[in-house]
Amino acid sequence: MPQVTSEFYKYDSIVAEMLQQGLACSEIVAKILNTNATRDQDPKVNSFRKYIFRHRKRILDQHEGIYNATNNLDVPNTSTKNMWIKNKEASLFVVNPNYRKPEEVKVEDIDFKKLFGEIKPFEYKKNTSVNECLFDRLVYTDTHIAMMISDYSLYGGIWNEDELFKMCDKMISHTIANQKSKVLYIDELGDFLDGYDGQTVRKGHHLPQNMDNQKAFDVGLRFKIKLVQSLIPYYDRIICHNVCEDNHAGSFGYIVNSAFKTAIEMMLPNVSVINLRKFIEFYKVGKYIFVLSHGKDSVSLKFGFKPKLDKIQENKIDNYLDRNGLKGIIEFSKGDSHQYLFDNSTAQRFNYYNYPALSPSSAWVQINFQQGISGFISFNYYEDRKVINECIINHSLTTNNADNG
Repeated sequence: MPQVTSEFYKYDSIVAEMLQQGLACSEIVAKILNTNATRDQDPKVNSFRKYIFRHRKRILDQHEGIYNATNNLDVPNTSTKNMWIKNKEASLFVVNPNYRKPEEVKVEDIDFKKLFGEIKPFEYKKNTSVNECLFDRLVYTDTHIAMMISDYSLYGGIWNEDELFKMCDKMISHTIANQKSKVLYIDELGDFLDGYDGQTVRKGHHLPQNMDNQKAFDVGLRFKIKLVQSLIPYYDRIICHNVCEDNHAGSFGYIVNSAFKTAIEMMLPNVSVINLRKFIEFYKVGKYIFVLSHGKDSVSLKFGFKPKLDKIQENKIDNYLDRNGLKGIIEFSKGDSHQYLFDNSTAQRFNYYNYPALSPSSAWVQINFQQGISGFISFNYYEDRKVINECIINHSLTTNNADNG
C-alpha cells in the first residue's frame, strides 16, 4: 500500500467508523472539523471532502483481513489484541489496530443512592422467636451470573436476570422463615459471575453468556444489595464474607464485591462486608471456625478440591489449620463442585462441606454429568449444636426445563 502523506490521514479511523454508519462525506467533514462552512466557502472543507471520496475504499478496506479472521473464528474484533495467522502461503503475527482495552469499572463513578432507590426490598412477615440461638448463617455459591444455558444443552433450562432474582426472593424468605437469631452471617463461596468478556478468568475457555460485562456487573451488584437490604430489617447485624479467588469470576468478582462493600456499608452501618482474596481464608464466631474456599483458584489449580475428601486434601487442610493455630468446631466450606455433599466423619479435625450451586446446570455440566440440583443452605448455631435448613431444587423433577414433545 503506498504511503499517504495528506494532513487528513490522521482522521482515517474515525472516518472509517462514520462511513460504516452511513454518513455522507460532507457530513463527516462537518463533524470532524466542527464547521458549517460549505466546500465553496472553505478550501480545507473541500480538500478534506475530496480526500475522503478518493480514499474511501482504502480507509474501509485497510483492516479487512483482520475483520475476516476474527469473524471466521467467531471472536469479537475489538477484544482481540493480536493474533497469529498461519496458512500455506505465510505465517504472520498481527497486532490488531481495532483492539480496545476493556474499560475498568470505577466504584466512584457509581451513583449508589440512585441504585438503592431502584431496588425494592423483599417484604416478609417478621419471625417473633429470634433469640433462640447464637447466630444464623446463610451460604450460597456458584451463582454464575450471565451464564447462558445454550439451545443445544441436553435438558434445557433458563438462567437469566429474572430467574436470578426469583432465587434471591427464595433466599430472603427462606432465611427469615428459619431465623433464630438477631445476627446473620452470609457466606458467598465464589464463581459469583460466570466470566469476563465471554471467558473464564483463566482465559482460553469460551463461555456462552447472555449479558455483557456491564450488564453482569449491574445485575450482580443489585442482587447483593437487594439480598442484604431485604434482610437487615430482621437482624441487628449482618456480616458478609465473599470469596473472590475462584476460576470463573476472579478479579471481576472482586470488583463487584468491592462496589457492594462500598455501597452497603455506606448506607447500612450495621452491615459489614469482608472480601476474601486468598485461596483459603477463615473467620471465627466463638468456638465455631469457618474455613472458606471456592475449591479452585484463578491460576494454579486445574482440578482443585474434590467433592469427596481424600487423604491428600485432608493433609492440605490440616496443614492450613496448624499454620493458623485453628482449634475448635471447624467447617471447611467450598463450592465449585455444584454438589450438595456434607461430610462430618472422614476427617478427624474438621467437617468437609460441598455446597450446591445457586445456578442450574450449564450445558457442559448437563452433557458431561447430569441435570443436577441447585439451591442454598441456612443454619442456626447453638452453643452445642446446629440446625441445617436446606432449600434444594431438583431440576429433573421440574417440567419447564426440558422439551418432552
